[in-house]
Amino acid sequence: MKASAFASDIDAYLAYIDLERGLARNTRESYRRDLEQCADFLAGRGAADWRAVSAEEAATWIRSLGRRAAASSQARKLTALRMFSRFLVRERIRPDDFTALLSGPRLVRRLPDALSASDIGKLMASPSGGDPASLRDRALLELFYSSGLRVSELAALTLQQVDLDNGFARVFGKGSKERVVPMGARARDALGAWITSGRPHFVRSRTRSELFLSSRGTSLSRVSLWKIVKTHAKRAGITKAVKPHLLRHSFATHLLSGGADLRAIQEMLGHASIATTQIYTAVEGKRLLDQHARFHPRNREK
Repeated sequence: MKASAFASDIDAYLAYIDLERGLARNTRESYRRDLEQCADFLAGRGAADWRAVSAEEAATWIRSLGRRAAASSQARKLTALRMFSRFLVRERIRPDDFTALLSGPRLVRRLPDALSASDIGKLMASPSGGDPASLRDRALLELFYSSGLRVSELAALTLQQVDLDNGFARVFGKGSKERVVPMGARARDALGAWITSGRPHFVRSRTRSELFLSSRGTSLSRVSLWKIVKTHAKRAGITKAVKPHLLRHSFATHLLSGGADLRAIQEMLGHASIATTQIYTAVEGKRLLDQHARFHPRNREK
């Protein structure tokens, strides 16, 4: 970063969110890059440090992003700057919040897609063999859909985090926050078969306690998990582009359509805010509208 006079306050803020907020490492690093980018811009316009930054200069930086950053990136950068500005006020480094009047781009929130129950059935049936690789793939697909885990959470699971007897797993999600997620009977059966009959064939001298292993005896990476999901989706004849997060969306959408409580879904997904989970209510509403448009007799007549 060119603007060295700005750096110490950024470092102090990042230390604060590490200690107090418990944000995920990727989020923290994104905030660092955003704030350093802003500092370079402001220093280039003559600002000496954060104490000298005006609301007009901050707005100029936000406007400059429109030429080279997507709306979602602009919104994240503005969020990073707002949180940082409030930190400066709280620490009495500045007397005022220079972002108070800033506005960002209007975001169109995309509804999460989901697989149909029929496609889920085809996907789960794809790894049908009794060989170790099929036992592994069937177990991870069943657990993925049964628990709604993030792909990073699934990749990091260890044997010690899984309780087959009681049917749950202890997961460390974003910001290292721990939560307990349930798993269904089919996931438990598939995991039991993998742990007992499949996993021992993948164990090597360097193997640790990761639940899902590669042929080299190491933990499966997120990329490897994505490839496994993609391979079985193609084998099952599913035409929709199937990515790991689609199973998480399908998990939440199907629970909601089956009558599950939104708060329970929030807890299982590990969402910090209920507002994040509420987007699935829009998915369910859209599904009902589609069904009405297709099957109501007055619509068919038209």
